This record gives sequence, C-alpha cells and structure tokens, in this order.
Amino acid sequence: MKLNDLHFTDGSRPTAKRVGRGPGSDMGKTAGRGHKGQHARSGGYTKVGFEGGQMPLQRRIPKRGFRSMDPKGCAEVRLDTLNKLSGDVDLTALKQSGLVPRQARRAKIVRSGEISNAVNLKGIAATAGAREAIEAAGGSLAE
Repeated sequence: MKLNDLHFTDGSRPTAKRVGRGPGSDMGKTAGRGHKGQHARSGGYTKVGFEGGQMPLQRRIPKRGFRSMDPKGCAEVRLDTLNKLSGDVDLTALKQSGLVPRQARRAKIVRSGEISNAVNLKGIAATAGAREAIEAAGGSLAE
C-alpha cells in the first residue's frame, strides 16, 4: 500500500459547499453571509464574549475566589516507611523522623508495602486498607 493509494470511503466526508457561484447555487451573491455588517466583511470577527461594547457578562459578575481541590497541607505516608517507628505515633513524631515535611498540617497513612511493627497512631488518618494492615500487625488507630 502506498500513500497515494489512500482515499476516503464514499460518504464519509461531506462535499464542500461552493459559495458565491451565482443565484442558481443557493449560495450566490452574499455567499451565506447576509447583508452588510461586521460578519459580512472579510476579516470581520469579534472576540469571545464581546457584547458590542457593553460590559461583558464575565466582567459584570462579581468574582468569588478559588478553593483548590488539591490539599497542600496533607502528607501521605506509606506503610513500609512506618516500619521505622514504633509505639505511639502522632504528627510531631512523623515530622521529627522526617517522614512528612515540616509544613504539613496533617498526614494520612496509605497502604503501600507491608508493616511489621505495632504502632499506635493518634490524630492521623488512614485508608481502609492501611487500617486493616496496622490492626493486623498489632497496632491501633485513635482519631
């Protein structure tokens, strides 16, 4: 097969409308552009949201700010990194051990890897799978 052998199948592409070819063509004289006005001219266009000089809707409505869906202050901790700790673990213990950044406001344990140490988590969230793994290793979670 060669590139010059490739063709569209019949009916898959609409035929282009030939405009400005006389009154019998249904698209003669004004070629579907109507009579006068900016849109009838060549190069005539308006930008998106333009309302003829009137203050556009997107500028008339008061702005309400933005709340990000990405929680910046929440740090994720994997189960296998939690093996470095034992006993009671809270957010300050995680920060001191270097498992979460200092600016983190909260932490969440995710199930990734295995845990062998019994840890008692206080004030740290955990996914359902991580909760099961921690309790199976002899640990506990307190909210």
